[in-house]
Amino acid sequence: MNTPRDIVAMLTTTFVTWMGQRTTAVALPLVALAETGSTWSTGLVGGAVGLPMLTSPWWARGLRQRLTTGRSLACVLAVQVAGLLVVPVGAAVGTVGAVHLAAAGVITGCATALSGPGQRALLSDICDPLGSAVTTKMLAWQDFMHRITMILAPPAAGWAVAVGGPSPLLWAEAAGAGVGAALLCTVRGTATPAPPVGSAASDGPASPDGPASPGGPAGTRAGAPALRQVLARHGDIRRAVTMSGVGGLVWFAFTLGLAILGAETGRPGLLISAGMTGYGLGSLAGALLAPALVPRMPALATMAAGWAVLGVTFVVMPAAASSLVVLGCVAAIGGFSMPLGIGALNRLISTRTDGAERRAAFAAESLVHDGAVSIGLLAGGAVIGMAGAGPTLVAAGAAQVLVALLAGPWWGARRLVPYSPPVAG
Repeated sequence: MNTPRDIVAMLTTTFVTWMGQRTTAVALPLVALAETGSTWSTGLVGGAVGLPMLTSPWWARGLRQRLTTGRSLACVLAVQVAGLLVVPVGAAVGTVGAVHLAAAGVITGCATALSGPGQRALLSDICDPLGSAVTTKMLAWQDFMHRITMILAPPAAGWAVAVGGPSPLLWAEAAGAGVGAALLCTVRGTATPAPPVGSAASDGPASPDGPASPGGPAGTRAGAPALRQVLARHGDIRRAVTMSGVGGLVWFAFTLGLAILGAETGRPGLLISAGMTGYGLGSLAGALLAPALVPRMPALATMAAGWAVLGVTFVVMPAAASSLVVLGCVAAIGGFSMPLGIGALNRLISTRTDGAERRAAFAAESLVHDGAVSIGLLAGGAVIGMAGAGPTLVAAGAAQVLVALLAGPWWGARRLVPYSPPVAG
């Protein structure tokens, strides 16, 4: 096994797949509108993507435990490629409709629900023999690869649409996912498989300070622990996932809130552009420093501080909106804190769990956060309509500060003890 090569392959996969996904975010609504003539259809794919994710605790529980190799994850990306081709192929023959958009969303949603958590879990397992600090750093670099696409993809997509129209970008995303699948096929490292029910590993108790036994408590199915069982057994991870979920739930206050506040104050598009630019630049700076800082910082306290800082910036944004520069700087502070908080969350999961529990823990975090984002965006417009954009931002920020105070390490959290895998021989 060539561990450095495997790590590079996985990080590159993250970059190419997210680059394609973010460019398509610009192109897909334009293609849907042009082909169907309905503004309702522009959000159909995004809505359909959420359905498999929200139901993944049931249909994906056993399946995710089979994703222990690069080739198995490459198969998931191959399914995603098939879903991504539904719309461009339909557009090429002139038959794109609501059914095609929904089908594309469901197929890609199924693949996404498995791929993201599976890749983080496999990267953690590959890095385990190198030590917990290396694992934390590589997960932070993986987050950086995801975040740098926030800066690179939108202008590249805008230029591509201006030059050749939106349809070629849909083919480009499918090609990017295909390249990612090919890269994952080269990964030779493997994760710890889920033990069969009844084995010693499956039924053994968890160590008080180390990672729990991979199989989980009684009641798991074929060695696959339920997401709620993993969260119940690991209090610090449960606290961290709770903070992530609340952050996802109120994220709409930033994206929708600034957009609506700009329209209300006669500056349509300006506030959200300043906020997103500042947040993206701050996030990129934090992601660059996270590999060096996160392994040296207390995990749960780092995460609580990150979400509290983001909450404070939400509270300040309505007052800072009078100046685009000040608003951008405030958003940058919040953006800087997020990679540190997410890196701390990944560190908690990678050091407190292994094997089947690790895959379930990453899946639980993804489900809670992404599901909360979907729910928040669904209800966010109505909330802002009733309360106003400014008060919604203030309330959303206060909620994040409150959950950081309640879920932080000052209420009986355990000391972080790194997981050390057994040494062969």
